Amino acid sequence: MNRSDRERPRPGPRLRGWGGVTAMAVACALTAALVLLPLQRVSEATLGIHATGPRGPAAAEPARAEACEKPEASTARPSKAEGATLERIKSRTDKPRKLIVGIDQNSYRWGYRDPATGSLEGFDIDLVRAIAADLMGDPEAVVFRAIPTNRRVQAIDSGEVDMVVRTMTITCDRIKEVAFSTAYFETGQQLLVPKGSEITGHDTSLKGRKVCAAAGSTALAELEAESHGADISTTVPNQLDCLVRLQLGEVDAVVTDSALAAGQAAQDPMVELVGEPFTEEFYGVAMHQDAEDLVARVNQVLVEYRKDGWERSYDKWLKDGMGKSPGPPPATYRD
Repeated sequence: MNRSDRERPRPGPRLRGWGGVTAMAVACALTAALVLLPLQRVSEATLGIHATGPRGPAAAEPARAEACEKPEASTARPSKAEGATLERIKSRTDKPRKLIVGIDQNSYRWGYRDPATGSLEGFDIDLVRAIAADLMGDPEAVVFRAIPTNRRVQAIDSGEVDMVVRTMTITCDRIKEVAFSTAYFETGQQLLVPKGSEITGHDTSLKGRKVCAAAGSTALAELEAESHGADISTTVPNQLDCLVRLQLGEVDAVVTDSALAAGQAAQDPMVELVGEPFTEEFYGVAMHQDAEDLVARVNQVLVEYRKDGWERSYDKWLKDGMGKSPGPPPATYRD
């Protein structure tokens, strides 16, 4: 803690105004962070979700890689072929003809559990069902597994999931560990703060302030590269836990993708986005590095999805918070 932190009294815990959806989100976040076993029992009984908590130490995030050009360019051209990976998925005995997908169930408008129906909803969930419809012949042929932000790569590498569709940014570091589809959404890192905050963005206004980010996230990597004097010691397993910390007054700001932050601002009218996005990033579907045939098949699904399903899903889930659709990012490939 620096001198300015000692001299500036910090208010006690407070809970900002929020609606029913936000209350649901906080309950999910606290459950995911603190009580993984009850979450698993509820999920298996109602939705077929298998919440996977840490099994021993989480895989360490590698050091930031040297600059690379266009990490969002996929290694696999689209293909309708049914390769060996998909054949193994369809023939396994433990989950026959089911796609196992790592998702988030706490991010409003992206991947969250509707408190009224108990079903999973959101932009990422729509994409999962489109992939399942093509690969398995049934949009419901999915086993959803709730994966914390800091375990996405580990879940893929260990074989717990066939793929992760969870607002996962394609980065130079991550393409060394997993294979990505072509990009399906463009975003950037931005600051989420209480309304009336003196913080103006990713700049010197962060000096001496407590900032929260998810462990293993792009946000944390960017803060480690340039903190502007902020205290970045507060990290959490799931990004939504940062919103809880912000609402309780335990941190002064949250750094996350602007797309996720827009959903959180929609949940709580007492917080807002400030500054401009200070990175250019792309979400992709993550798969095992040895599953090139599966990557090619998912890329083929995305070719069709960009023509049809993408805009419908954007209008349903994101338009109210993010405004007019920018359209899906174009597919790019490595030569």
